[in-house]
Amino acid sequence: MSSEMLPAFVETSNVERKQDLSEDQESEKPRLNKEFKPISKRQMKKLIKQKQWEEQRELRKQKRKEKRKRKQLERQCQMESNSDGNDRKRIRRDVVHSTLRLIIDCSFDSLMVLKDIKKLHKQIQRCYAENRRALHPVQFYLTSHGGQLKKNMDENDKGWVNWKDIHIKPEHYSAFIKKEDLIYLTSDSPNVLKELDESKAYVIGGLVDHNHHKGLTYKQASDYGIDHAQLPLGNFVKMNSRKVLAINHVFEIILEYLETRDWQEAFFTILPQRKGAIPTDKACETSSHDKKSARVEGELDSDSSEEESSRNKLNSPPEEEKQDKENSADSTVNSIPH
Repeated sequence: MSSEMLPAFVETSNVERKQDLSEDQESEKPRLNKEFKPISKRQMKKLIKQKQWEEQRELRKQKRKEKRKRKQLERQCQMESNSDGNDRKRIRRDVVHSTLRLIIDCSFDSLMVLKDIKKLHKQIQRCYAENRRALHPVQFYLTSHGGQLKKNMDENDKGWVNWKDIHIKPEHYSAFIKKEDLIYLTSDSPNVLKELDESKAYVIGGLVDHNHHKGLTYKQASDYGIDHAQLPLGNFVKMNSRKVLAINHVFEIILEYLETRDWQEAFFTILPQRKGAIPTDKACETSSHDKKSARVEGELDSDSSEEESSRNKLNSPPEEEKQDKENSADSTVNSIPH
């Protein structure tokens, strides 16, 4: 090939290559359109939230640092205000451990989805923390520990293996506690607790199911042939919502009762405001007051209707008077001489 023809050949090959590239790009366009579908509004919101979360990472970190510093300063001020400097140790010496055994039964693991397992884990953490702070801590047991719950705790809370004052066992509670010592706490039980027997072991069902398995804990207690009871909630509290309480609420109510020996105080100290709880005596007063108000309003309405009717009578003369007047007018006309 001559040197004169070489540039022309190169130019032609470049043009052909460009054409091939453009054809490939055009052929890929519909394929790309097929692969990438339009994003829904929900997905778009998730992406926006994720972006905001990432953008605020440093801000959250800074806030956590400030919170730690603030708590450190508060602790320092508290230590300085205490003359002996041993206030924390003195409080811990006042703790009297209860002999009452409180068990969270985790044998319902297979009935829960991961979201509910995580909620159960959070509630167990709360129970553990409250028991450590309590003036009368109970003998805390976590039984049938395994499955999804153990896996979630291993992944998200590795420090659980170092927890103190708690008995975590893979076995079922019936394997190491006598049947006659057990009382299963379930809201479906017809039996109502009057007081706590510290020689007994009380079982709380470790089930977060949003009422999908109603009556399951009561059925299990009946099947195992163990005693069952419910907290005396209805005797002291009237609630807007259902009487089923979270695991940590039941746990904390028992801790509070052991300290105060007063069910009503225990309920109103622990129950969250969203439950709309009011004392039963006040609820009775309110209902009787509403009935009285309704009765008074009814009487007022009847009085006002009677007053209205009497007013109407005064404003318009009776039919008999009208008739008498007409008759007298007719007689007068007839008596006039023509």
